[in-house]
Amino acid sequence: MAKVGIYGGSFNPVHFGHVGLAKWVIEHTDLDELWLLVTPNNPLKPTGILAPEEERLAAVSEAVKDIPQVKASDFEFHLPRPSYTANTLRELQKAYPQHEFTLVIGEDNLAIFDQWREYEYIASNFRVFVYPRKGSSKIEDCRLKIEDFLSLVYLKDAPLFDISSTSIRRSQGRQ
Repeated sequence: MAKVGIYGGSFNPVHFGHVGLAKWVIEHTDLDELWLLVTPNNPLKPTGILAPEEERLAAVSEAVKDIPQVKASDFEFHLPRPSYTANTLRELQKAYPQHEFTLVIGEDNLAIFDQWREYEYIASNFRVFVYPRKGSSKIEDCRLKIEDFLSLVYLKDAPLFDISSTSIRRSQGRQ
């Protein structure tokens, strides 16, 4: 059974932090593959600032083309919108029963994990890898307890990247 990490996001735009983290995760965890799942519509973010989904997918594909175990995925493009992670994980399990999926999220998302739709389902059925984010709450500040998760792995040695898609858009005059 292949172990596949799911690293979802808007990737609006994709940047060296996304790519650097993807490469680090493949090199330093037990995952066989990492799929960068480009979401067409994150329910926790405003939609007006998103570049077209096909452009974002093409940019992610280009950014990871030289990392063999990492691929860009349009899986969520074919699901009902908005994209809820619990639904995506269910559909991934149906489509790829031969894979074991692990969710890869930033600690900023862990801090608000209890706001995700069906977070209990995700936490009790999937491993969750958490990477550090500069300036975000630490894992200890999470409102959920470690025992609420099937397996929660904090990637404490993952590099911190001092960049975000938001800061790139701001520097370009786009919000």
